[in-house]
Amino acid sequence: MAYVVDFLNVSAAGLESSPVRDALAGLRANEARYFMNKYQHAFTVLPAGESQETLHYVTRILKDERDLAFAAKPLETSRFQVENIQFAYVFYEDGLVVNVMYTMDDPKKRAVGFKLSDGMDVPQELEGKYKFARQKSRLAGTIRGSFFVIKGEY
Repeated sequence: MAYVVDFLNVSAAGLESSPVRDALAGLRANEARYFMNKYQHAFTVLPAGESQETLHYVTRILKDERDLAFAAKPLETSRFQVENIQFAYVFYEDGLVVNVMYTMDDPKKRAVGFKLSDGMDVPQELEGKYKFARQKSRLAGTIRGSFFVIKGEY
C-alpha cells in the first residue's frame, strides 16, 4: 500500500524493523521535503514487496555499473518522474538509502546516490570504495552521502 511521506510529522511507519528507524524515517522525510519544496511533488513510497520492478531497476544499475549488491533487506521503494528526471529510491533496513537520478535528455546528469542514516556504519559493500560528505539535517541529523555517475543506458 502506497504511503505519502509527511515531512511535518515524521513517522517510522514501514521502517519499524530498522535498527536506526528514527534516523531512517528522518532521512525519508528529508527527501520528501526536498521534492515538495523544489518540485511540488508528494514523495510516495511502497513496501519493497509491492514494488519489485523498481527494486530490480535499481539492483540492475548497481550490478551493471559497479558490481554492487547489498546484503541488507530492502524495506521501501519510490519511483517517479518530475520534469525531465526519473528518480528511483530504495530504503534498506540497515539505514542505507540508494537513489537513482536519471535525466532523460542529458546523459551527463545521471547518477546513483548513497545516503547513510545517522548512527549506521558504512555498509561493507561501500567501505573503502567511496568517500562520504556530511550534511546536517533538522529532520535526519547528520547525513553522510556519496554518489557515482551512471555511464550506461537504462
